[in-house]
Amino acid sequence: MTTPLTLFIPRDAAARSVGADAVARAVAAEGERRGLDLTIIRTGSRGLFWLEPLVEVVRDGVRYGFGPVTPDAVSGLLAGVAAGRDDHPTALGPVEAIPYLARQRRITFARCGLADPLDLDAYRTLGGLKGLHAAARLSPEAIVDAVTESGLRGRGGAGFPAGIKWKTVLQQPDAPKYVCCNADEGDSGTFADRMLMEGDPFTLLEGMAIAGMATGATQGFVYVRSEYPAAIATLSAALAVWRRHGLLGADILGSGRAFDITLRRGAGAYICGEESAMLESLEGKRGQVRIKPPIPAIAGLFGRPTVVNNVLTLATVPMILAAAGGETPPYQTLGVGRSTGTQAFQLAGNIRHGGLVELPFGVSLRTLIEAFGGGTRSGRPVRAVQVGGPLGAFLPAGALDVPMTYEALAEAGAMLGHGGIVVFDDTVDMAAQAEFSFHFCAEESCGKCTPCRIGAVRGAETVAKIRRGQEVEANLTLVADLCELMTDGSLCAMGGLTPMPVLSAIRHFPEDFRAQPPTAAHPHLEEVTP
Repeated sequence: MTTPLTLFIPRDAAARSVGADAVARAVAAEGERRGLDLTIIRTGSRGLFWLEPLVEVVRDGVRYGFGPVTPDAVSGLLAGVAAGRDDHPTALGPVEAIPYLARQRRITFARCGLADPLDLDAYRTLGGLKGLHAAARLSPEAIVDAVTESGLRGRGGAGFPAGIKWKTVLQQPDAPKYVCCNADEGDSGTFADRMLMEGDPFTLLEGMAIAGMATGATQGFVYVRSEYPAAIATLSAALAVWRRHGLLGADILGSGRAFDITLRRGAGAYICGEESAMLESLEGKRGQVRIKPPIPAIAGLFGRPTVVNNVLTLATVPMILAAAGGETPPYQTLGVGRSTGTQAFQLAGNIRHGGLVELPFGVSLRTLIEAFGGGTRSGRPVRAVQVGGPLGAFLPAGALDVPMTYEALAEAGAMLGHGGIVVFDDTVDMAAQAEFSFHFCAEESCGKCTPCRIGAVRGAETVAKIRRGQEVEANLTLVADLCELMTDGSLCAMGGLTPMPVLSAIRHFPEDFRAQPPTAAHPHLEEVTP
């Protein structure tokens, strides 16, 4: 009789994109050929993307990693594992001891990659539902107080305190009320929402149910971008599991409070990452920004009081409520100043070790890029880093010691956004990046306000002239005027923040705007010309 073996293989979209499904099939076939007693569990990703497909094998209660694994390597890997050896070329040792993972402080992503994301028993074993049970014993006011005292701020980009938003909805007398999760994760270099929805969807559902208990909302909506089919499928299955176990419906955990969740697929518009445009889309309208006031907490979905938070904000709430019983350190003890707790930083672009890093606020950008990311993948020096998505500022190599907090980044003329970090080496043309920023805005603008709709087009045309060497100084002045108009006159952050990458590129890399005309067009510009 062979010794039973349990193997964990991710089914996360990132892992599948590099062959995780083929590896899983090869493991099953090879195990059958060898007569091994195998249990294969498909999990979410650990977020160490350069090691995917990552295969984990349990031995003596410890999970040993192998990666990246190809189907051709499976035979030798299983032969060694069955014999109790760790000498395979892809062997990584105990997964929890891999420095990239061991140096993190995972709270929101504590369970991601540990179990089948649709196994409710495993979720309970790993501490799931403790926050929901705690909330069921508390009054709505006490739940809101716990979230407020934690210092949790919205992880969607604006950083608005979640507790204040919830309290505003709670205080509204109108019913019905809604909880809307904006999972329209469209920023370049970001994947944390997708990774959590695919790897630990129950955490999101738990956070939404707690939000419903806290505010008196009885209906929740998850608005997921259409480009995330695997996340949509996993969330749909997760909702079915919760309904089957009575965790959604008329009486959540005997609390007497009702709450249900509906999944909605977006239609491919970046602007629906803005909360009011998302609400318009949920109502079946074109995704356009609303004029404020009123704010969604007072008049949101269908004109009713609505909590709008993103995936990571809501997914962090269960841990905060579970900690209220003293089982874990309070969330507010982590971080720096008003930037409390942890942030899921996402490393992308020209970087050796791309992936997700969850750490308390205050870690430096340099530590993330060098100690975790391993520097550029090309091996060339870092020249620029864009933080906060396509509307975020470009920071030069000399600014990498900035602490990753809302306040420090604002002081540096940048923003945290959704935590995306895109790295460029010294071959990047920053004038081309500035032109691309305007093109992106022109392509993705909802078109409602003139500064964004027209300003972005004129901006792209003007930067193109600068890159051709036409009246450089006069056109740089014109770009500055356009950026001022867009910042002050746009209805939302789409137009209001597009000047941030443009002006930061001009400020930190002026030589790129006064160089000789380029010999080749930027590779992305023709694709998005309005």
